[in-house]
Amino acid sequence: MEDLWVFGYGSLMWRPGFDFLESRPARLYGYHRSFCVYSWYHRGSEENPGLVLGLDQGGSTLGRAYRVARQEAQEVIEYLDAREMVTAVYQPIAAPIHTEAGKVTARSYIADRKHPQYAGKLPYDLQAEIIRKGTGHSGINTDYLASTVKHLDELGITDGPLHSVHELVFG
Repeated sequence: MEDLWVFGYGSLMWRPGFDFLESRPARLYGYHRSFCVYSWYHRGSEENPGLVLGLDQGGSTLGRAYRVARQEAQEVIEYLDAREMVTAVYQPIAAPIHTEAGKVTARSYIADRKHPQYAGKLPYDLQAEIIRKGTGHSGINTDYLASTVKHLDELGITDGPLHSVHELVFG
């Protein structure tokens, strides 16, 4: 096995949870970052779901690429699968991502549109309402939103929809 690349677009950008050799800006084409996943575990419950990010079809996403040493690759895949696949709402994929140093193939997780937790494209005010109420095993949903937007801002990544929802939640 060679070094593993991982593409982060949400909490993996600000809390990867694994050791990596390098991190660089990257773009994934064919998917966009979206609050399209009801969270039944990390930021909500089945009875009171939160809302978390997923990669949904169409567009592109600017995020982070992490290079993991080949000897740690299997351990990191197992960690990521345990973290991201709690309720199997995401599907792991290997996809080409574009970085300033060229194209690499990275592991990422896309939203499964057939899963009952797939929320689709919700109006911003409904996203904000759900996020205000969500609390799960990983904490308060508003903290997830605030941390993601803060990190996007630090990286100079503008994401209009996320910033719009952030403005509705925090004013």
